[in-house]
Amino acid sequence: MKIGFVGLGIMGKPMAKNLVKAGYEVVVTTHKQAVIDEFVAMGAAGAKNAADIVKQGCEVIITMLPNSPQVREVALGEGGIVEGGKSGITVLDMSSIDPVESQKISAELAKNGIELLDCPVSGGEPKAIDGTLSVMAGGNKETFDKYLPVLKAMAASVVYVGPIGSGNVAKLANQMIVAANIGIVAEALTFAKKAGTDPQLVYQAIRGGLAGSTVMDAKAPMMLSGNYEPGFRINLHIKDLTNALNAAHAINMPVPMTAQMMEVMQELMNHDEGACDHDDIVRYYERMSGTSIVEK
Repeated sequence: MKIGFVGLGIMGKPMAKNLVKAGYEVVVTTHKQAVIDEFVAMGAAGAKNAADIVKQGCEVIITMLPNSPQVREVALGEGGIVEGGKSGITVLDMSSIDPVESQKISAELAKNGIELLDCPVSGGEPKAIDGTLSVMAGGNKETFDKYLPVLKAMAASVVYVGPIGSGNVAKLANQMIVAANIGIVAEALTFAKKAGTDPQLVYQAIRGGLAGSTVMDAKAPMMLSGNYEPGFRINLHIKDLTNALNAAHAINMPVPMTAQMMEVMQELMNHDEGACDHDDIVRYYERMSGTSIVEK
């Protein structure tokens, strides 16, 4: 099976590499020629754009892009998938975008005989590298079943959620929970330090109980060591929360905790911390409390 891959950023690059390692014939495109050259050295092929990927005979094209406008451009715009002029192919959009846009883009692609599944991922860069991402997929179930092995080459968990758009609904729910979870971990550890108790020992004491979580184990050590190198950047989480708020308001759903975490992240942007990992939320609490939890 020949697979096209569009978008070789922090997440897309290791995901595409895992497809090559799994033995698939992969054709890649991105704005950086050096990255394309890196894949060619691994045995993949390069392309100038998405249309070129289609013309090289790819049966399925994976997109891993920042947001809805980029997915729309790659699918329907100049040099995009439709311009490739081939029907009967499938697009697996693994970007995290507005579910309403997934439905609209899917409808436009269908007019050209192209099927779309929305398959956003969770897990950040470390899980993209080791191939243990979580995928939540929406679209035609038979098509999902057909390409399940492709998705499993990049992920440890792949779950079909429902019709087109459902994957991104699940992803937005995930991002809402992750934001609130990181926020309360940061708040609690800063509280511990302000109260005169070692936050590292508090973390060790509570991580095995009901408060423990995957988020806590991933982010608390980063907070305590002052490591804000991005696995998932604040500005990308803001993008996801923006989509979540828009989608929620479209159905008259109040989401006060999500809205509060958006305000916290806006404060981080005002301190030029948008490119930091979302564990950087702890610095919001450190600034408010005048207390640092970073181990000396």
